[in-house]
Amino acid sequence: MTNQTNNKTIAKNTMFLYFRMMVTMVISLYTSRVILQILGVTDYGIYQAVGGIVGFLSFINNSLSTGSARFLTYGLGEGDKEKLKRIFSTTLTAHICLAIIIVILAESVGLWFLYNKLVIPPDRLEAAVFAFHLSIVTAFFTLTQVPYGASIIAHEKMTIYAYVSIIEVTLKLIIVYTLAIGNIDKLKLYATLLCLLQVGIIIFYRIYCMRHFKETHFQFSIDKKIFREIAGFSGWQLFANGSIALNSQGILLLLNMFFSPAVVAARAISIQVNMHAHHFVSNFQTAANPQIVKLYAAKDYEGSKRLLLQTTRFSYYLMYLLALPICLVADQLLHIWLGIVPKYTVIFLQLIVIQSLFQVFDTSFYRGLYAKGQIRENALISPTIGFIMFPVVYVLFKLGCSPVALSWASLIMYALLGIVIKPILIIKIVDYKWSDILSVFMPCLYVTLASLPLPIAIYYWMNDNDSMVISFCVITAVSVLSVACASWYLGMDKPMRDKVVEMVRKKIH
Repeated sequence: MTNQTNNKTIAKNTMFLYFRMMVTMVISLYTSRVILQILGVTDYGIYQAVGGIVGFLSFINNSLSTGSARFLTYGLGEGDKEKLKRIFSTTLTAHICLAIIIVILAESVGLWFLYNKLVIPPDRLEAAVFAFHLSIVTAFFTLTQVPYGASIIAHEKMTIYAYVSIIEVTLKLIIVYTLAIGNIDKLKLYATLLCLLQVGIIIFYRIYCMRHFKETHFQFSIDKKIFREIAGFSGWQLFANGSIALNSQGILLLLNMFFSPAVVAARAISIQVNMHAHHFVSNFQTAANPQIVKLYAAKDYEGSKRLLLQTTRFSYYLMYLLALPICLVADQLLHIWLGIVPKYTVIFLQLIVIQSLFQVFDTSFYRGLYAKGQIRENALISPTIGFIMFPVVYVLFKLGCSPVALSWASLIMYALLGIVIKPILIIKIVDYKWSDILSVFMPCLYVTLASLPLPIAIYYWMNDNDSMVISFCVITAVSVLSVACASWYLGMDKPMRDKVVEMVRKKIH
């Protein structure tokens, strides 16, 4: 596959993914506003907390899903169709077994934790338990869906994601307005309708895969050799995903143990905004990642490295394009969007968006290890840092610290991972050089420093403006323009700018 073909495939898939993102982001952000107003801050926090229990127990499945996606993509790169069928059947069988185990754990250990550890108002406990059981049903279907989703990504059929995601968020909006009808318990009704929708979407994806990808015709069997390879790869990932689960869903549970559901709602809202911003970057990475793995599988190591370094730089520019205005207008953004803004939401949002800038390097450099299939060192070092952070936050909460302590701890952790740990690992394991890493870091640093002064000056000047909407629009526009100009002139060299101009010109014609 030529570089030109690779670039066209990435560009096409990126276009569809961004189309999906823009539509789904607008609808889902509006949906969040309405659902917060209808459910209220307490019920919204309860739903996030009980869902966090199931999410935390699913980290084992997440570990295996990483291996599934990698080996399916690698199998396509090798071109062995029979082996691809065996890989799919093996991974799906393993996921079914794991899903059964997780359901058993959730209905026993998870239910005990809900009753005995979470801070839930007594009059809302019954509704919380009901929502918890439906979360388990949804989780079972989601856990067994992973190999199908991995097949779609491996085949780079991103258009189906765009169309289905738009339908999904539209139906979620309809669900929200359905809650306003009748006197049924809003939390119970929301959990029921959301479960039915998610299961329906999953069934559609499975039908699509079985009709378009021959390897997805499932046979309940396990190829021992393939399973050992995936398990060996995923075994190291298990430790890593345990740390991730502890510091995502686990943090929500920790918050609900020390603070009210309203604080959980604040954290969940900030995560949601950041998630949409991160999707702006991950859609670009999702389109490029299969090419990075396939180039490596075809032994085009330099091509794989070049593509990874380029996507890392552009991923940072895209994330920073959103991070700067979000940090400056967080308060206005949340009030315009939600109306009701729980305490701590603004500072939660600002810190988690800054954290995402470091996560860009962490996730991007990891792809080099992922493509080579050697993640042992990363799976030992990175999660260890995460496991240390959790008890530190627990102790801080016990000492009476603010909930914001967890955001600072998380920010420090990802800064260490993104600019220290991951660069050292890909230099050691994948034969990158420090000059390669600096070719990413230095342009990103120049863009960051050059684009800051004007938006900050406008921010302080606009603080005296009485109109929240005008202030929001002006600061956002100046920030985006500043980052875009800095990225164009300082973040790209002339050949890269010429290539972008030529690509745009062809699209116009």
